[in-house]
Amino acid sequence: MTLGLQDRKVTPFLNSRISAWHPEFSPDGRWMAHASDESGRFEVYVQPYPGPGSKTQVSSERGRSPMWSRNGKQLFYWQGPKLWAVDVQIGSIFSAGKPRLLFEQEGYGTSDPIRNWDISPDGQRFLMVKWEESKPQPVTEFILVQNWFEELNRLVPSGKK
Repeated sequence: MTLGLQDRKVTPFLNSRISAWHPEFSPDGRWMAHASDESGRFEVYVQPYPGPGSKTQVSSERGRSPMWSRNGKQLFYWQGPKLWAVDVQIGSIFSAGKPRLLFEQEGYGTSDPIRNWDISPDGQRFLMVKWEESKPQPVTEFILVQNWFEELNRLVPSGKK
C-alpha cells in the first residue's frame, strides 16, 4: 500500500515564538543545525532530530547560516564577514569543539531568507556570492539551470553527428 499525502502527519519541529533561521540537517539526518535569536542575538544551535533531546549552542559570539561538511565532521557558520568552523562529532550523541575563524572577508556573508553559499563535495572550497555594495542586499531571485549541457549543445552545437 502506498501512502498518499493525506495519510501523512505533519509534526512541527522548530515551532516557537522565537526566530529560527537556516535549518540544516546533518549528513546522517539525525541532527538539525539552525540559527536562533532566543538569547537576544542570533547564535547557532544543534539539536537531535526528530527529538527528543536538548539543543547545544555551537557559536560563541553570534552566528547565522550553519552548514554541515559533507562528512559531518565540521559545522560552518557566518558571523558578519567572518566564516567560522567547529569540529563536531555526530552519532547517538552530539559534541562540538571550540569555534575557529577560517577567514574574514568584507563583501561576503550570509543572506536571508535563503543561503547564498555552499561547500564543495571534498570540503576544501567554498562557493559564495560577493556583494556589489558594501551593505548586503536581500536575495530576491534565484535561478536554477538544470540540464545545462543539453542547453549548451543546443546553443553551441559541436558539429559532431
